[in-house]
Amino acid sequence: MSTQHSKAAKEFLKDKKNAAWHDATFWSVRANRDNMAHGLEEWEQLRDAASAIKRHTATHLDTYLERFADSAERNGVKVHWAKDADEFNSTVLEILRSHSVKKMVKSKSMLTEECGMNPYLERNGIEVVETDLGERILQLMHKQPSHIVMPAIHITQEQVGRLFEEKLGSEKGNYDPTYLTYQARLSLRNEFMTAGAGMTGANFGVAETGDIVVCTNEGNADMSTSMPLLHIVAMGIEKVIPDYRSLAVFQRLLCRAATGQPTTSFTSHFRKARPGAEMHIVLVDNGRSDIISDPLHWETLKCIRCGSCMNTCPVYRRSGGYSYTYFIPGPIGINLGMLKDARRYADNVSACTLCCSCDNVCPVKVNLSEQIYRWRQGLDSIGKADPMKKAMSKGMKCLFTHPAMYNTALKFAPLANYLPRTLLYNKLNAWGYGHEMPEFRKKTFHEIAKDLGM
Repeated sequence: MSTQHSKAAKEFLKDKKNAAWHDATFWSVRANRDNMAHGLEEWEQLRDAASAIKRHTATHLDTYLERFADSAERNGVKVHWAKDADEFNSTVLEILRSHSVKKMVKSKSMLTEECGMNPYLERNGIEVVETDLGERILQLMHKQPSHIVMPAIHITQEQVGRLFEEKLGSEKGNYDPTYLTYQARLSLRNEFMTAGAGMTGANFGVAETGDIVVCTNEGNADMSTSMPLLHIVAMGIEKVIPDYRSLAVFQRLLCRAATGQPTTSFTSHFRKARPGAEMHIVLVDNGRSDIISDPLHWETLKCIRCGSCMNTCPVYRRSGGYSYTYFIPGPIGINLGMLKDARRYADNVSACTLCCSCDNVCPVKVNLSEQIYRWRQGLDSIGKADPMKKAMSKGMKCLFTHPAMYNTALKFAPLANYLPRTLLYNKLNAWGYGHEMPEFRKKTFHEIAKDLGM
């Protein structure tokens, strides 16, 4: 039975040149990550420390959130709490309306994607302008991100050039990346100057000081907060960490794992509003408390959204971000989607080879493939198991529990080598799509071992 993911992946793979480019591009990012990791003797110790910090913080989240909120409020920041997406969106709208804001610029935030904030605000008369270049390109295209760190990497410069011709009035036929970047800068500069509010996400919230830490390569978070007099922070409650010593561990891991850089170009700390301005932080739960209470899957909450699991995943690299039905793709997206709504996003769990590469690269040691395996074991209980796979499993169980039948099957298996290709490669043989079936040997392993006196 084809899943939504497999159908979308099949469409993606029709453009073989683009699929090969996508695979090679993300593998090169994975290679850069490896070079950075191998350049630090203490890399594995840093991963152990980050995992332990996240585990400790997640299991004492109430304590650290209260400490963070108290610290922020002592700095003059207004702290709001939102139990779900609806409350988050309405809180942001209320803040904006209380300041008569009609336009807000924002830096990249997967939390706002999760909560559907942009369309909500736009329906209520607020213009929202994405300032991360990739996000801005996608916003103008009316598309969603295909990767959590490099959201528009799948878009070619020719596509961007044609888009800017239409939306920004850029020079026709000039697809030079430097020129296109300059055009984007000109356009965004005006947005920064005329916006009534700026929003940032949060890579980390430091409980000890109340700091919000945002890591970017474009400096758009700084621009979003330096011009408007209102700064709103959208922060998931799992982003809180204890102190600056903890931050130092994550700072050394995050960018190396994400893009293969030693650090981001900008690491911005926001502790309080500048003179004459206001700063608000909205702390969002939206199901995170439920994740903490899940004994099998709570470690998903350790994720720091570096995207390294996507860069290494052989399925993501060859199927593209849009083949996943949850808005976050790849291994972490499979798990987050299942935690959000297992019935709705169950088809994504098939998009995994269980190669465990994601576990090996995750900077905070989230056991991603193990959790995906657990989700697979529970598909039948929610009515989402593939009927064909269930039938195959029953057939294999019958074969392996009847030695005579098993030995007979082994004896006659080599006959398959002589069957017409049309009988072997058809819709019933999913493995045959893109693969050559192995030939059966004339002698079984048992017979070879017997001949050798084993």
